[in-house]
Amino acid sequence: MRIGLVNDMPMALEVLRRVLARAPRHQVAWTAADGAEAVRCCAADRPDLILMDLIMPVMDGVEATRRIMAASPCAILVVTATVEGTTSRVFDALGAGALDAVNTPALTGDGAAVLLAKIDALERLICDSTHPFAAERPPGPAGFHGGGPRPWLFAIGASAGGPAAVAELLRDFRPDTRAAIVVVQHLDESFATGLAEWLAGQVSLPVRIAVDGDTPAAGVVLLPGRDDHLVLTPAGTLIYRREPADYVYRPSVDEFFDSVVEHWNGPAAGVVLTGMGRDGARGLKAMREAHFPTFAQDRDSCAVYGMPRAAVELGAAEAVLPLAQISRSLLQLISVS
Repeated sequence: MRIGLVNDMPMALEVLRRVLARAPRHQVAWTAADGAEAVRCCAADRPDLILMDLIMPVMDGVEATRRIMAASPCAILVVTATVEGTTSRVFDALGAGALDAVNTPALTGDGAAVLLAKIDALERLICDSTHPFAAERPPGPAGFHGGGPRPWLFAIGASAGGPAAVAELLRDFRPDTRAAIVVVQHLDESFATGLAEWLAGQVSLPVRIAVDGDTPAAGVVLLPGRDDHLVLTPAGTLIYRREPADYVYRPSVDEFFDSVVEHWNGPAAGVVLTGMGRDGARGLKAMREAHFPTFAQDRDSCAVYGMPRAAVELGAAEAVLPLAQISRSLLQLISVS
């Protein structure tokens, strides 16, 4: 891949160059010393991927990400030495359209390997987003699957731009909401706890990381805490599953949606929000074919209109709406049930 490097520290740029040199199939397209320069470089020569620092003079990485995604959309990975100390900025960048975030590696230790593995995963995602849809999996039966009746389950999938979109979607939900909410967000597991804490500060609902054996509960937002797929069991509890191990999207929205169709004993609705690629489209269609309400975020309100577009093209979404209208529709489902 052709990769743009954005960092105001010459030493950090040199480290990134050396890391990329370990994988000859990658080449440096250009370098920029601040966000404003990155915006100009991307407009003149859009690379396959940008490694974006967060804290820089002139224009920081959050604003640069926002402007690049508006004018010259490009895959962006936040690479910064200050991830742990700038959680809010990390999620601001993800909300603006960045795909993921990692720490700037040192020349020694395993940081270089972690960064290259992340780049490889994003390369697969970039390539996969241009491929035709995979063969569809036949939906499982909807309805009763054993156990007692359950509350509404809102199954939400998101990727690039997802944190901000989820926060807006759930802003009007109150703690007495009669629906369980599970959000499958594409994000490195090292940031899962930070995302839960950040989202809890944006909404009125309790937010926490799902653990093996959890049962989705009314008024609680659960997020995956690992790169493994979060799925429902026949008993209606949540578990993490490694397989399919080679699936490019981790954790997978499709895998969770499919498990809702197969195992949720109660009413449910599926929502696909902003994100790159097509994860969630097949699963959302399975939910629609099982007669669950399904929604996709509209183009104008998306940071990246990839996953929702895939769902629309597959005929998976009953309604394509801005975030505010999806929120109202979900709340109305609860009120009339």
